[in-house]
Amino acid sequence: MSTSALLLSVLFGAIGSGYFLYGRKQQAVVPLLCGLVLIVMPYFIPNAALLVVAGVAVSAIPYFYRI
Repeated sequence: MSTSALLLSVLFGAIGSGYFLYGRKQQAVVPLLCGLVLIVMPYFIPNAALLVVAGVAVSAIPYFYRI
């Protein structure tokens, strides 16, 4: 695992934790699920560039899709 992938994993994990806590507190499904995906996603994507693309895409979902 490269240094950039490790730092990106920490960054997207922190964003995912924020989404997860917000979704749990507000009882909103979309941020909750996106938070879980962002927390778990770095374990399955070792490539830093692909991690950035997937992380930004998942991070943007709660902004564009609101229930």
